[in-house]
Amino acid sequence: MYVYRRKAHYHETDKMGVIYHANYIRWMEEARVEFLDSIDLNYRALEERGVISPVTGISVDYKRPVEFDDEVEVRVSTESFDGVLLQVSYEIFDLTKGCLSARASSKHCFLMGGRITNLKKTMPDAYEKIKGSEEGPKGEE
Repeated sequence: MYVYRRKAHYHETDKMGVIYHANYIRWMEEARVEFLDSIDLNYRALEERGVISPVTGISVDYKRPVEFDDEVEVRVSTESFDGVLLQVSYEIFDLTKGCLSARASSKHCFLMGGRITNLKKTMPDAYEKIKGSEEGPKGEE
């Protein structure tokens, strides 16, 4: 698991004074990019090598609202990875209130030159880094 921490910003709130639901997805992306950095797999470097990783699916189960200035941590885990498809799970925990705010997952594929690619064959080093993230703790815990 990788842990990404941040504070909820005022501009992220909606008219009800809570964090607008789409911002949770942004937080997931921030955490996923930081997670990749933590396993020495910089997303920009992947793109420079010709690989992109679009989102193919996303699911968020909202539990309790996060409010402005709450400190949250996004707990990121590699759920599954076969070289072509990556599924990442997230728990968004409100540290200020001491509760789980959301549970989520995202699915991604890998494209090279506009076509699906298997990282195990085209980028074995990247494949090993992601595959290794399934095996044990990473980041700040």
